[in-house]
Amino acid sequence: MKLAALFLAAMALAATPAVAGPYHAPRNAFGQPDLGGVWNTDFDMPLEATPGVPLVLGEADAKAFARKLADAVHGYAAFKIDGEVQDLAEHDAKAGLGVVEGQRRSRQVVLPADGMIPMTPRARGQLRTIETLILNSEDPPIPSDGPEQRRNWERCLVGQGQPPIMVTSNINPREIVQTRDAVVILTEYGPDLRIVPFTDKHGAKTFDGPLGDAIARWDGDTLVIETVRLPAADTIRPLPTLLVPPNAVVEERYTRVSDKELLYQYTVKDPAIYTAPWLAEYSLYRQAKPILEFACHEGNYSLPNILAGARAIERAKAAAQK
Repeated sequence: MKLAALFLAAMALAATPAVAGPYHAPRNAFGQPDLGGVWNTDFDMPLEATPGVPLVLGEADAKAFARKLADAVHGYAAFKIDGEVQDLAEHDAKAGLGVVEGQRRSRQVVLPADGMIPMTPRARGQLRTIETLILNSEDPPIPSDGPEQRRNWERCLVGQGQPPIMVTSNINPREIVQTRDAVVILTEYGPDLRIVPFTDKHGAKTFDGPLGDAIARWDGDTLVIETVRLPAADTIRPLPTLLVPPNAVVEERYTRVSDKELLYQYTVKDPAIYTAPWLAEYSLYRQAKPILEFACHEGNYSLPNILAGARAIERAKAAAQK
């Protein structure tokens, strides 16, 4: 009985619109809360809690923790080969941890209170294995019989606009455009363009793109976007690592909490992976610079080598068995 009560309380908390104090977002020409413009992050914020580190930190502790995160990036094999990642880590260390309504935050997960996503033991074990492989510059086992089996983000078919968006730093601005019937979100790192209709019904299951099937509604001043049927090939989300299988339901919430701050909240619902509701959040801030072109081709160029390498491994195994 107590467990059921806690579950219902957590669901209610996750569904509560986040509105800071007396602030009310201005309205656009359609009478909607105006979320339009370009919004960006400029910090590093881990997904889950670090042992011994509270959710909210003072400036000195936040600065030291940001430095620790940057030093960790320098130590991982996967990041040593990419100078851009090292430069971003240094930038994030100087910018410090993310600020949410005036608080320096050490993580994105706020519900449960311990900052850890409630996962089944099997899913948690799978996640740890994947993280170890990625951070040591190894590839998690993914079929390589053809290009269709490879991950969409590996092939540059999607970037960082695939919901939920967990990557912060300053490389992933989002532009929001509202109409009467839909909200348009363009994520620069991709670029990923989502045209989300205001409706209560998802589309037919005949075709789903790499960004899934999304619908939008208003919950007070909060824009709520529900996405289903995301690609199975993109179940593994890297850095930070998260499992988002095709049966999952992703709920995103956008709430303007000041003239310059937009609170972004999200959760992933899938009882096969997650044992209870959970909620993560961080804030985006208004950016004067426009969205620029992001031309990603590395994954397409490397795909023939990935497949050729898989065939070479198969030939070597076959020769060893003779």
